[in-house]
Amino acid sequence: MADAGVSAFAMELMPRITRAQVMDVLSSQANLAGYRAVIEGAEAFGRAFPMMMTAAGTIPAAKVFVMGVGVAGLQAIATARRLGAIVTATDVRPATKEQVESLGAKFLAVEDEEFKNAQTAGGYAKEMSKEYQAKQAQLTAEHIKKQDIVITTALIPGRPAPKLVSGEMVKSMKPGSVLVDLAVERGGNVEGARPGEVVETDGIKIVGYTNVAGRVAASASSLYARNLFSFIETMVDKASKVLAVNWDDELVKATALTKDGAVIHPNFQPK
Repeated sequence: MADAGVSAFAMELMPRITRAQVMDVLSSQANLAGYRAVIEGAEAFGRAFPMMMTAAGTIPAAKVFVMGVGVAGLQAIATARRLGAIVTATDVRPATKEQVESLGAKFLAVEDEEFKNAQTAGGYAKEMSKEYQAKQAQLTAEHIKKQDIVITTALIPGRPAPKLVSGEMVKSMKPGSVLVDLAVERGGNVEGARPGEVVETDGIKIVGYTNVAGRVAASASSLYARNLFSFIETMVDKASKVLAVNWDDELVKATALTKDGAVIHPNFQPK
């Protein structure tokens, strides 16, 4: 977005505060990505999600494991539950356990002292120690063997996506199983995931679609337009109805990249 051609703003830098919730592009698009990830997983899985008891026999409920319980992860849990799957989820942030359980899913994590302090003041995940990662990987590896669909959503601000699912874990899954990697554009959570592709190895599919929210295009555009409108509205003078940017506004400070041809955002200053 530009102000008379002399300034640029980055919506993805919008602070996650109460006032800016309606402008939060990352949340609005992540919601759709989490929903769509389950739909893509169901399509690739090719089997029914809910348990079905028929005269010809019983179809077991699909087992879905969601790794990373942010906005996308929570929506993935809710969507998989609506479709009738048995859902488990994991995250390094202790506050997510209650959220997971409130949606009817089971929480899976190594709940030690490091886990209890694994969240930043802003509510984001911290990078965990090698020791914790090893313990969590061992627990996860045993769990993944029994899953039909794994959806990974884990991201760390300013860092490549953490590797959560190794090649060995992928190989341990049953033929016909599916992994959907929502972090593939940042390096991926799943070993072997490739941006924009569905990779199949020994009957196991790794879905690496990019811009997953864009696969629900009409909804994504509608929400993004609302995000933009809500932000622009704060910069319009109510009396004169003209654009009047308040450069001291916390929303402007957080998102303004350039002004009058100069880079002004502290995170993007030349080194």
